[in-house]
Amino acid sequence: MQTPSNATGIEDIERFPKMFALTVDALEQNPYQDFWGDLFKRFELSNTWKDQFFTPHSICQAISAITAGGLTAQLEDKPWISVNDPACGAGALLIAFAQECRRQKVDYQQSVLFVAQDIDRTAALMCFIQLSLLGCVGYVVVGDSLLTPTVGPSVLLPVKQDGQEIWYTPMIYTGIWQYRLALEKIKHIPQ
Repeated sequence: MQTPSNATGIEDIERFPKMFALTVDALEQNPYQDFWGDLFKRFELSNTWKDQFFTPHSICQAISAITAGGLTAQLEDKPWISVNDPACGAGALLIAFAQECRRQKVDYQQSVLFVAQDIDRTAALMCFIQLSLLGCVGYVVVGDSLLTPTVGPSVLLPVKQDGQEIWYTPMIYTGIWQYRLALEKIKHIPQ
């Protein structure tokens, strides 16, 4: 048996923990940045046949500030809200939304469900990594949001369709969100 020694062998395996450490370090220095999206753009790794465009973080911040006005008022009537990006890329808009929540003093880990979807698996998983490291509660769907949009009895209970993958962030397994999931399941029991 031959031991792999080329770029697709041991060296690649050793790169993953290094890349993870670099990602964590970058997000510790500046948590509200699109670290993976910026790398993707810088190294021109986007998929042109899917018309990928990674929105600059400053534009995402402006969009979030405009669309997320009055979050505190929205949360007076309900315990949580959801935000959805059906073409999430690496998650820049959702990261900017988390930043806007923080600016408005809204605890997004307790009050916001982040839902993302992208046709490109690499981009969707970059979004998953960044949302997970930011402590965002939610899930990322890998799939075409036009042909197979995220569906289910509620936004908290997505149903996986053919050709889709659903990646849940670790924070969805915390106490308050598990309680909310259980309540949603009870509300949608067929009678």
